[in-house]
Amino acid sequence: MLTKQSPQLKADYDFCEKVIKKHSKSFYYTFKQLPEPKANAVFAIYAFCRFADNTVDQEGSLSSKVEKLSQLKFELELFEKGQELPSPLWRALRDVFNRYDMDIQPFYDQLKGQGMDLQFKSPENLVGLEQYSYYVAGTVGLMLIPIIASENHLNLKEVAVDLGIAMQITNILRDVFEDVQKYQRVYLPVDLMIEQHYTDEHVQTCTVNQSFINIWEYLATIAEDKYDLFEKSLYQFDMDSKRQVLSAARVYRAILNVVRKNGYQCFGKNNKVSTAVIGEIIRTTQMDVAN
Repeated sequence: MLTKQSPQLKADYDFCEKVIKKHSKSFYYTFKQLPEPKANAVFAIYAFCRFADNTVDQEGSLSSKVEKLSQLKFELELFEKGQELPSPLWRALRDVFNRYDMDIQPFYDQLKGQGMDLQFKSPENLVGLEQYSYYVAGTVGLMLIPIIASENHLNLKEVAVDLGIAMQITNILRDVFEDVQKYQRVYLPVDLMIEQHYTDEHVQTCTVNQSFINIWEYLATIAEDKYDLFEKSLYQFDMDSKRQVLSAARVYRAILNVVRKNGYQCFGKNNKVSTAVIGEIIRTTQMDVAN
């Protein structure tokens, strides 16, 4: 069995670290501040989720994407049986499962969420949006909670799911028009669009009007309420992880205000939180946790 000191396992974790560093610098620099064993575990989980996401969002035919997602599920099934493939991702995840009280189900649910994007249908209502958000993001919260709340993780499952849902709704609100143009996906609930007389033509032409703002702010308020509930539960997280997870949540939450300042122009590249703002968030978070 590989140990954390083995050169092979170090190389495996280095591989996973490069994945998160390439695709999410804000998450990388936040979670890099965790104790090394916890940081490595987060990097391995992120790499799994990134590989799952890439099977859906990269270029290629629908059939090839379905095949790649099925292959990843097959590899996860092997992993569950203790027969994982000899690759950096699976060796790193085996070490994570050996060291923490991990649950395999959220990994399967994550793959189900990616499959929902392959057979995409706009959510009918808020319940549908939150269900989708659970599968693609709430699952990530469940994957991470045994690492960053090792003593209380069983009591924090709902908090972890809600934080993931808040982050996914934030993603959706940041990228509304980009998702339409790039993937032909409209994540805004159908019933809200009907209620606000915001049509498919409006969203296809990236129209920002009062109806759109009403929908956007309604969903933003739901996300912000979930961020608030998470902060109230922070005391139950491991002392060596509180600052990092709170910083990550606050940086993500800050995206909502960036979109507002940009006049609700929901194209992801335009809505990045500035380095200066991230720095200020980290500074105030350190003070809040210390107090």
